[in-house]
Amino acid sequence: MRTYEYALLRAAPRVDRGEYVNIGLVFYCQAEDFLTVRVAADTARLRALDGAADVEGILQAADALERTCAGEGPAGETSLGQRFRWLTAPRSTVVHAGPVHSGLTVDPASEVERLLDAMVR
Repeated sequence: MRTYEYALLRAAPRVDRGEYVNIGLVFYCQAEDFLTVRVAADTARLRALDGAADVEGILQAADALERTCAGEGPAGETSLGQRFRWLTAPRSTVVHAGPVHSGLTVDPASEVERLLDAMVR
């Protein structure tokens, strides 16, 4: 068994209302050198919170997090652990990470899919 950490990615179309939709997750397993950002945004759910939501902007912000995870940009040049901390740092933006949680797994990739199914999709 390996320890992992994850945080759900949230989109808050109207930050002032404090409502959000889970759109993906950041997942890190240090023992396996495994870091991923996965996005599975449901645009209908985003628009249900705010009919005028900038869905394209939300998806672009989520894409930027995926690119950073993959190693692009200044934060992408850091270690996987540092990158995970940067990706999950508190922000008051439209797309942000929720609290960090931990768990145990034998297969990080399968655990990512399980978490996406349970928390996002």
